[in-house]
Amino acid sequence: MEFYRHSLGADEKDAVARVLDSLFLTTGEEVYAFEREFAEYLGAPEVVALASCTAAEHLALLALGLRPGDEVITTPLTFVATATAILHAGGVPVFVDVEPSTGNLDPERVEAAITRRTRAIVPVHLYGTMCDMVALRELADRFGLVLVEDAAHCVEGERDGVRPAGLGDAACFSFYATKTLTSGEGGAVALRDAAVADRLRTLRLHGMTKNAADRYHGLYQHWDMTELGWKFNMSNIQGAMLRPQLGRLNDRLLRREEIARKYDAAIDQLDGVERPVVPAATRPARHLYTVWVEPDRRDTYLGYLGRNGVGTAVNYRAIHTLRWLRENVKVEHDLSNAESIGARTLSLPLYDGLRDDEVSRVCDVLAAAAREA
Repeated sequence: MEFYRHSLGADEKDAVARVLDSLFLTTGEEVYAFEREFAEYLGAPEVVALASCTAAEHLALLALGLRPGDEVITTPLTFVATATAILHAGGVPVFVDVEPSTGNLDPERVEAAITRRTRAIVPVHLYGTMCDMVALRELADRFGLVLVEDAAHCVEGERDGVRPAGLGDAACFSFYATKTLTSGEGGAVALRDAAVADRLRTLRLHGMTKNAADRYHGLYQHWDMTELGWKFNMSNIQGAMLRPQLGRLNDRLLRREEIARKYDAAIDQLDGVERPVVPAATRPARHLYTVWVEPDRRDTYLGYLGRNGVGTAVNYRAIHTLRWLRENVKVEHDLSNAESIGARTLSLPLYDGLRDDEVSRVCDVLAAAAREA
């Protein structure tokens, strides 16, 4: 079975057809409607829709005051875009180790890494389980830092009664093809500050004061360019695809949680296979179901599962070990937990369309891999 299958259907097709029958394919009313509806879902004051989560992190850091050479503390146990967004914004990634039980950024190690050059913290809600945002918010306030959440995995998540963007200055989301809320490509940033949101709307489209839809009212209207921006806007086609999915997010999460419980029960019977801890008072978004195996057997597991019809992925190898980052970003702190998890990790299929017999098949093949791989 595939590692992932999307659940888009007739509602999304109808939404895209509606846009194709309309005047504007680019940023316009469908995007604005999605921004309002997604903000309501999150309980956030502002949402700005963008081309990707990478664009969201890049622009959020800039709009919140990152200056060239500022240090940004983040995790190496993530996708490369977390680091590259910091670099593109002019910042210097400072990798800090993770909690061995969750894989999430360790607040105590974050505090130890703060220097006079530190400007921001970028926690990643790995696999859909939120970091300890209460502790990280306290650190950010105490040291005068910006807190930008990488919530690419965590649209539906909650911890200690806090949702993404509840305590962060910004929370950045991905609508990539494998995400629980998807338009194939796309992203968004949720914020509490309306002025920062307005600046992001300018930065996402070349620094222009009006986009095509905003300046079309029968008569041509001149526009200005007030600062150097990027081409990071979302199209109406993407916005229309996303809107019907919002009302189904919680029901789909319930199904993924049911699948995760079946996986939990099976994995707890296996020697040599661990699963990350979900902290108390946490509702994980269940974007990924990842297990940790012996490092010298991880690739053997991957091969065995693949040969027996179970799609897998690795989320993630510790990114400071990848060639370009290894050669261009200095590592100043011990990252042994992230390196260990990165060498042991593999992800199993998890999506709400997965049937019970398919879940049982994954469990059986994983058990056979534990015995034979």
